[in-house]
Amino acid sequence: MHRRPTIVTAVAALAASAALLLSGCVAGEGSASGSTSSAGVTEGGTLNIDFATYNPLSLVIKKEGWLEKALKKQNITVNWVQSAGSNKANEALRSGAIDVGSTAGSAALLARANGSDIKTIDIFSQPEWSAIVVGPNSDITSVAQLKGKQIAATKGTDPYFFLLQALEANGLSASDVTIQNLQHADGWAALQGGSVQAWSGLDPIMANAEKSGAKLIYRNVAFNTYGFLNATESFLTSKPDVAQTVVNTYEYARAWALKHKDETAQILAEVAGIDPAVATTVITQRTNLDVSNVPGSAQLKVLKKVGPIFVQSGDVRTQKDIDTALDSLLDPSFAKKADPSAIGG
Repeated sequence: MHRRPTIVTAVAALAASAALLLSGCVAGEGSASGSTSSAGVTEGGTLNIDFATYNPLSLVIKKEGWLEKALKKQNITVNWVQSAGSNKANEALRSGAIDVGSTAGSAALLARANGSDIKTIDIFSQPEWSAIVVGPNSDITSVAQLKGKQIAATKGTDPYFFLLQALEANGLSASDVTIQNLQHADGWAALQGGSVQAWSGLDPIMANAEKSGAKLIYRNVAFNTYGFLNATESFLTSKPDVAQTVVNTYEYARAWALKHKDETAQILAEVAGIDPAVATTVITQRTNLDVSNVPGSAQLKVLKKVGPIFVQSGDVRTQKDIDTALDSLLDPSFAKKADPSAIGG
C-alpha cells in the first residue's frame, strides 16, 4: 500500500483495513485471503480442512476429490491437513491452521469450555472407537485390576475421557492410576514396550493392535462420544457458503460410504497403513455412519454426562464453563440445510 501525505487518503486506508477485518479476510484469520461478493459467494482463497483416520468420511472426500470439484468454480483451493488425534485437531482450529476439523464430541466440548471459538456443524459418525487395551500376555482382565498401574492415554481425546469414565464406573479415579499422556500411536508402542500396563486405545490403531494379539478388557459404546465436525466461528461468519459446501460434501460422502463399505475400508487401510481386514472391522463393526448429521439432543445427552468429569479431573475450571459451552457449541443450521445433490460425483 502506498502512503500519501493527505488526511483523506489516510482515512480511506483505515476504512479499507476495517472492512477487511469485518469481512474476516485478513491473513492468519483461519483461511487464506478471499473475497465475498454481495450475493454471499466467496471467491478465491484457501479452505484449510483436516483429514483423520478416525474420520472415514474425511478420507473418502479427500480421495475422491469432491470438495476440490465443488469449490473449483469459486477458485478456492483445498488444503488438507492430517489430524493425529482430536487434541491435534483442536490445536489446529485454535491456532487458525485449519478452518474445519474433526474431533470426538468430548474433545469439542473440552475445547469450547476452555475458550476455543468453535462450532459443531455436522456429525460424521457414532463410533465405538475407544476401549481399554492390555498386551497379549497380560494377566489383567478387568478395570479394577488397573489400580496402581501405568496407563497410556491421549489427553483431550475420547480415549482419555473413556478411561476416566471406565475408572469411575469401576470404583476408581484418575488418582488411583498413573496416566501417561501419549499420542495414540505412541500409547500402543508404550504398551508393546512394557512401559505401561494398559492403553486407552483408538481405532484404527486399536483394531490393528487387536489383530496383533492385544486384548480389549473393557468396552462400553455409551462412553464413546460422537464424531463432531467443527469449524472456527470466524470461518463460519466470513465464509458461510464454503462451510455449507463442506457439509453438503460430507453428506454426499456419507451416502457413498454406506453404499460402498468395502471401498471405504480400502481407503482407510491405505491411509492408516493397516490390513484391509482390520479396516473392514473398523468400518462395519465399530463405525456407525448411518446416523443423523444434525447436531442436537443426542449429542447433548452424552456430553452432559461427560462434562462434570472434566471439572473433577481439572481439565475445565468450573461447571459453569461446561454449561456455557453446552449452550453454544452446536450449530445445526448447516446440517439442516445439507444438500448432497449439490455435489457432483
